[in-house]
Amino acid sequence: MRGQLNPRQEKVLTRLFREGPEGFIEGLSAEKYIGITGAPRATATRDLQDLVGKGALLRQGERKHTRYLLNLEAN
Repeated sequence: MRGQLNPRQEKVLTRLFREGPEGFIEGLSAEKYIGITGAPRATATRDLQDLVGKGALLRQGERKHTRYLLNLEAN
């Protein structure tokens, strides 16, 4: 995915890999993304949707309960 991500997305994916599955047991939320990157909510939402579209993250749940998990089976 190198070259396809913005700096915020790279920062979050690096953090997810570094923390491992135990670090984000309930998955990544938009709030956690905002906390890690300092991005505004609308930007965080766009970034997360883009990561799902690129296959880097899997989306689970709806609205406030939406969580994102690393897609470890992505090519």
